[in-house]
Amino acid sequence: MPHRPSRTARLLGLCAFGALALNFPLITLWDHRVTLFGVPLMALALFAGWAVLIAAAAWIVERSNDDDDGPK
Repeated sequence: MPHRPSRTARLLGLCAFGALALNFPLITLWDHRVTLFGVPLMALALFAGWAVLIAAAAWIVERSNDDDDGPK
C-alpha cells in the first residue's frame, strides 16, 4: 500500500496553501470595483476562500482512518 501523508502533514500543507492563496499577489486578482449582490468582489473572495479552507481542514480532521495519527 502506498504511503499516505499524516494528518499533521496534510494540515500543514493546507495552512501553507491558505497563506499563499490569501496573500498579496494572488488576492489582488479580485481587486475590482465590482459587486455581487451588493458585496465587493474582494471581500466575497476572501470570505469564500476562508470558508473553503475551514471546510477542508474540517474534512481532513474528521476523516476516520485507523492508520492516522494517534488514538480516536
